[in-house]
Amino acid sequence: MDFNLSNIKWAEFVFENIFTICSTNSGIDKNKLNDSQGEIPYITRTDKNNAIDFFIGVQNEKYKIDNGNVITIGLDTQTVFYQPHSFYTGQNIQILSNSNLNYYTSLFLIPLIKIQMEKFNWGGNGATLTRLKRSKIILPTNSNNLPNYTFMEQFMQHKEREKLIKLTTYINTRIEQVKNFKQVEPLAKKSWGEFFIEDIFHINAGKRLTKADMIKGETPFIGASDSNNGITNFVSNTNSSLDSNILGVNYNGSVVENFYHPYKAIFSDDVKRLSLKEVEGSEFLYLFIKTMILKQKSKFQYAYKFNESRMLRQKLLFPIDKKGKIDYDYMENYIKKIEYEKLTKYIERKTTNA
Repeated sequence: MDFNLSNIKWAEFVFENIFTICSTNSGIDKNKLNDSQGEIPYITRTDKNNAIDFFIGVQNEKYKIDNGNVITIGLDTQTVFYQPHSFYTGQNIQILSNSNLNYYTSLFLIPLIKIQMEKFNWGGNGATLTRLKRSKIILPTNSNNLPNYTFMEQFMQHKEREKLIKLTTYINTRIEQVKNFKQVEPLAKKSWGEFFIEDIFHINAGKRLTKADMIKGETPFIGASDSNNGITNFVSNTNSSLDSNILGVNYNGSVVENFYHPYKAIFSDDVKRLSLKEVEGSEFLYLFIKTMILKQKSKFQYAYKFNESRMLRQKLLFPIDKKGKIDYDYMENYIKKIEYEKLTKYIERKTTNA
């Protein structure tokens, strides 16, 4: 089959002519949920984790569970996800169903649906059920000028195979890079010591760059975010914060969140750049240290800010050697060991399921 999208015939369809669109059967506010634990997804308008906020048990019988194998749309937030399993939802969730929906056709449809959702906003042009039904979507068609769901499914399966081949190649390369790790003792048996951040790291500031001054490009811009490795944009700007092979630690925004940046990037003034003083940092060392820093997150709230002075005097626990020095060799090999075990398990499962 030809998977070149430019060679495919496309046509415009009205949403309500190809989807059954309705409001959720449940629509339960969080404060009305019972406390039962379970495995049923609770879907909200979040743009993360496939819109799953958490998992719950069976709710009051007045709230009907929604069937899976549908696409959910969060009104106002314009979030779109495929739900393979039955679920409950919060408020303002619309459900799109179609007898041709499955995992692969949904993956094809969702980006196209999102394009149409961009025209809706929080103001007078919100994503109401009526507006959603009357929206139009452009889809590949078959010889009968109907949506070509067979092509959609096979196209996404083709893309998945391509990605899996690349992933497997990457994993095998990574296994070669970490397989020669030294065996180390468990964390619980290791000796630990306390150290001030300012004694362990060189700490450098980011530099303010407003959205208005950003120029589109390929250099990651690191903001005080808790996702996407802290990358909030890609720019062609450069400034004194340009750096690489460091930890970027947020002291505003999502405080204490931190990410390792092996690539060259520029940093917001809400992010501090930490690099080790005693040894040259590596991805394995910084990934170990990242977790040590995150352990401090719970103490910093709105009334107790994670400002620069507190960052400098914050104590971290590190594994130590017999001389009481930070055991960098232990940290590096511990992370290599974990990665090796995870990657080899993936390859073993893939081989078993092949």
